[in-house]
Order: sequence, then C-alpha cells, then structure tokens
Amino acid sequence: MKRLIIIFSVLLLGLSIVISGCGTQNGLTKVKLSEVTHSVFYAPQYVAMTQGFFKEEGLDIELSNGQGADKVMTGVLSGEEDIGFAGPEASVYVYNEGKEDNSVVFAQLTNGDGTFLMGRKPDPGFKWSDLKGKTIIGGRKGGMPAIVLQYVLGKNGLTPGRDVNIDTTIQFAAMPGAFLGGKGDYVIIFEPTASVMEKEGKSFIVASLGKESGEVPYTAYFSRKSYIEKNPNVIQKFTNAIYKGQIWVEKHSPEEIAKAIKPQFPDENEEILTSSIKRYKEQNTYKKNPVLQEKDFYLLQQIIKDAGELKQIAPYEKVVNTKFAETAIKAIK
Repeated sequence: MKRLIIIFSVLLLGLSIVISGCGTQNGLTKVKLSEVTHSVFYAPQYVAMTQGFFKEEGLDIELSNGQGADKVMTGVLSGEEDIGFAGPEASVYVYNEGKEDNSVVFAQLTNGDGTFLMGRKPDPGFKWSDLKGKTIIGGRKGGMPAIVLQYVLGKNGLTPGRDVNIDTTIQFAAMPGAFLGGKGDYVIIFEPTASVMEKEGKSFIVASLGKESGEVPYTAYFSRKSYIEKNPNVIQKFTNAIYKGQIWVEKHSPEEIAKAIKPQFPDENEEILTSSIKRYKEQNTYKKNPVLQEKDFYLLQQIIKDAGELKQIAPYEKVVNTKFAETAIKAIK
C-alpha cells in the first residue's frame, strides 16, 4: 500500500512538472502576452482572441496590460511575459544597450499612429500652426506616441521646445485624467478613449496623428531571442493567429468588427467602438500582414534619431525576424 502511494505521488508530481514546465493545459499551450495599452487600435489581436484563432493554433492567451512600452519590455526581459506588444523602438533601445539576450520583433500589427490630437473645444478649422506657444501632453519620452508627435510637428514646421512644448512627464494611462484635470492645452489619445471623451463633451478631436504621419511601423510583437529559439512552434502559431485576425479585419465592416471585439470592451458603447474602428480603417491603420519591412524599420529609426532619442542605428537582421510572418502568409489563404 505504501509503495502504491509513493508511485501515485511521483506520477502526480511528474504531471505537475509537465504542465507547469511547458505551460500546457487542456491541450492548449499558455502564452503570457503583455500589451502596451488596451485599445481598439489593436482590433486584429482581439479578433484573433474572440474568433478563436489562437485556440485553432493550440494557444491559450493570458493577456495583461503593461501600461507602457518600458514596463512591457521589462516583463519580457525578466521572463515574466512570453511575448510583448509595443512599439518596435523598445527592441531597438534594448539591442543598442548591448544586451546579449535582446528582444526580437517577429510580427507587426499596426501600420501607423493610432492617436488623435484633442483640444478643449471643437475646432473644425484647426491648423497645426495653432499649436505655437501651447503645451501638448505627449506620453513617455522616447516612446512611439511622443516620437511620432515630434515627427508630425516637424513636418508642419514646428520645433518642439521652441515653438511648442511636449509634456513627457505623465504616464500614458494617466494622460486622459491629467488633461481633464486641467494639465496642458492639448493631449494625444487612442481610441476608444478619444471618442468617449468627445461624446462626454470634455475634449474634442482636432487632428489625426495617423493621417499626418503616414505609414510607420507603430506596434509589433517581440520576445527574447532565447525564447524564440526554444519555442519556434509557439511563435509560429501565435503569428498565424495574428495574421488570421488581420485578414478577418480587412474583410469585415466596422460594425462587424465592433461586435467581434465587444467582449474585450464590455463597458464601451458599441456605437463608439464602431466609429473608432471606422476612423482607423479609413486611415489604413491596420496592417494587412505581419511582416515588418526593412525600409519601414529604418524609416522608424530615422524618425527616432531626428527626435534626438537615438544615437546608433540598429541592424534590421539583429532586431527583426520575418521568418514566422512570411511562413504564415504562405500557409494561410
């Protein structure tokens, strides 16, 4: 009897090790994903979750909101998160710091800036020159929102620090509250928060950063080099699911997409979700495939360099791996 108890205990221990070691339960492999913020801007990702594309690939996604690219990257590099979702610039910074097990970008989701410039009153005749002498709450210094904001201001003949002030002292998650509390003259906000604030009559969209910036690799998926090397099947399946989400979003209307992602935004009005998605679709925000092109990667770095946030250009082949995205495109029709 004692021998049977020992054998049973050993079997249970072995089963526990297998489950926790490979992260597999109920036939699905658990993947911990940390996103930079929670926004309609990332609709293809939420479609992949609600339409079962991750489960089709045998993955169970544990999603968390990192509330900032720096925090997302910290989670990935520490091993607390398997995959990070933020601007590719975060991986450039890590590579340039000389970290041996650096983060590698393997799939791109968004094709441009997803923020909108908001003021305190309706301004249908808004001109970028109106920002002279004003303060814009722009997110963390060195982050994609602040970098693209500087890029757009420069395109419109404004020099940050001289013509206009960008406040980079406020964490992105706290920016709406700070603006509504009286800080700054303008703020940049993602959907659906921008539409909610406008509907409540508390602030108003005056311009789209996405329309002004043009195509920029704004948000992408990355993981530690070692994780990708040890788990290529997981990365491939993850990329497949994301690509399925991209295809689905491309083929469906804003109304259909809003219904599909509603479980991810239970407290949001479906009308707000629909109008937000319509804005993003009209300005070609959602990328149609997950490949981060070399020319786009170097354009991004040039924008960061021009903003004074980058001294050294990182090589494409060291920071980006397109193998998984290219395989997904060939396999999924």
